Amino acid sequence: MTVRSYCVVGGGISGLTAAYRLRAVAGDDATITLFEPADRLGGVLRTERVGGQAMDVGAEAFVLRRPEMPALLAELGLSDRQLATTGARPLIYSQRRLHPLPTGTVVGIPASSASVAGLVDAATVARIDAEPGRPLGWRPGSDPAVAELVGERFGPQVVARSVDPLLSGVYAGSAATIGLRAAAPSVAAALDRGATSLTEAVANGLPPNTGAPVFGAIDGGYRVLIDELVARARPRWVRAAVQRLEPAGPGWALLDDTGAGWHADAVVLAIPAPRLAALVAEVAPRTAAAARRIESASSAVVALAVPADTAFPHCSGVLAASGEPLRAKAITLSSRKWGTRGDTQLLRLSFGRAGDDPENSAAGSTDDELLGWALSDLVDVFGLTVDPVDARVQRWIDAMPQYGPGHADVVAELRAGLPPGLAVAGSYLDGIGVPACVGAAGRAIEALRAEVAR
Repeated sequence: MTVRSYCVVGGGISGLTAAYRLRAVAGDDATITLFEPADRLGGVLRTERVGGQAMDVGAEAFVLRRPEMPALLAELGLSDRQLATTGARPLIYSQRRLHPLPTGTVVGIPASSASVAGLVDAATVARIDAEPGRPLGWRPGSDPAVAELVGERFGPQVVARSVDPLLSGVYAGSAATIGLRAAAPSVAAALDRGATSLTEAVANGLPPNTGAPVFGAIDGGYRVLIDELVARARPRWVRAAVQRLEPAGPGWALLDDTGAGWHADAVVLAIPAPRLAALVAEVAPRTAAAARRIESASSAVVALAVPADTAFPHCSGVLAASGEPLRAKAITLSSRKWGTRGDTQLLRLSFGRAGDDPENSAAGSTDDELLGWALSDLVDVFGLTVDPVDARVQRWIDAMPQYGPGHADVVAELRAGLPPGLAVAGSYLDGIGVPACVGAAGRAIEALRAEVAR
């Protein structure tokens, strides 16, 4: 019997999940080759030791309302490692003061003025109250930037002080760069169904308030998940990047940057959109053209361990409104959010948004500058001068795809242009979070099912 051979290009969570799913479908005898030039697997899932404790310095949490992560952890026998938040809530830093995070919103878009009272001025409150009486003019199927719709209906303060803080934390973007269907699909769906106002659409699109935790994490960090996926998938890891891809009879020929050649019956491309566009330009020009339309932003994380008695407020962290004199877009008080475990408190500050000035960006700054900005922001937000016990700076260059208006159409075009035997996975497809990446990896293997047989 001929041994089947498969290649996965990219060793992040998307590629590793695809390799794991591929092993389950193709069987123990199949050869799975994984190409990843970095010094470790996991991509933006990266766990480091900070202050003697395991801490994620890339993606941190996953949304529990989506089923993919709890299901994957259960498959891997890791359900007992799943953590839930302590219940502490984040705050918003706006007008140089701390405010409670609004409730009754979808990504900060309020269902009523009561949600943002105290965060916006009286004129904005009145504008929200009057919004249901104004003609809407929604076109079903449209996908405006969030700022375009919310700004027109509720005004700029809601955009800057309520919506931008959440979208910059998720996408490293803003309400001006992210499309409504990506950011708030339930709101867009309610408008398509005939909601007569944005207020009504948000009220209809609110998730049920079950009181259950919204976010989960893994005890020991994402490294626990990465190690288990590698152990189950058993790929041959080639520490090289794929430079060329071309048809080779039945299957595909790959050339890596060491000059070595490889053959695969099918290939999963789990690499960022810009790299995908370059790799498939000749074999899938329609896919390459679509991939070039997806822009990316860079971000950085400054992870700190500080003395256990540092007097942070009882909250899970702080999101920064746009236009504030802060460098950080978010501060996560990790020990408050997940529970104190060691003899220090852990926290992380996130930097970087789409459109940042290159010289003062996550990509263009030095480690010392980022650390200095972090300590200065802690003084401005909390009034605390912090002397870190340990610190780590981690950059993520062009790692945050921007889900602009019409993103779903771009992705549909990208997938439609793929020839048989090629599939894609990654954070630029169906959602930027870890659950969406896990789901997209499974979808990639389903797309290759005709080429994958035991």
